[in-house]
Amino acid sequence: MSFKVLIVDDHESMCDSLGYALEQAGGYEIAGNIPTAAHADIYCERLHPDLVLMDVCTEGGASGLDATKALRIKYPDMKIIVMSGFDEVTFAPRAKEAGAHAFVFKSKSLDYFTEVIRGVMQGESYFPASKIIPMPTGEAPLTEREMEVLRLMCKHMTSKEIAEELFISENTVKYHKSNMLAKTGFSKAVELAFYMIANGWINPWY
Repeated sequence: MSFKVLIVDDHESMCDSLGYALEQAGGYEIAGNIPTAAHADIYCERLHPDLVLMDVCTEGGASGLDATKALRIKYPDMKIIVMSGFDEVTFAPRAKEAGAHAFVFKSKSLDYFTEVIRGVMQGESYFPASKIIPMPTGEAPLTEREMEVLRLMCKHMTSKEIAEELFISENTVKYHKSNMLAKTGFSKAVELAFYMIANGWINPWY
């Protein structure tokens, strides 16, 4: 018996590498490669894959995280492994929250990918340890809620918009911002957001 795999990634070389690794491992059949998460649902409906390898940032700005959440609801028995080439701090926890079975950084070896895939198909899950963000004043142990607020700040959302998005009060948003500034040593929220984007810790577009 072989597992059918759908790869969602807009980098042809990555698709080829994963396809080759799975062929060598045996027991897997590449059912298809598509460049955008926007079409993942249609292809899952057609191909009925057992496993989807889903990139976070795909062609046309389509988010693999949004697609993962939708697919997990529609196809609860299908396994999904989310992957990314960006050393971004929010992708892994958001992938877990979306219902993914694993998250892998693309900097990992193909052997590690096949090991994770084998484990996931056997019912295991894999997620990297939380990353510590280096700050000018040391390290910032931000809470999950603070990271949510910070990610939305990086999308240039106002405190009012963030409050509506997270179903909390505007005062609570301001409280979290104040705590983050105290922890990180920045004097303004906009400076903290710029630091996170400029250093690649948060990608506001996905």
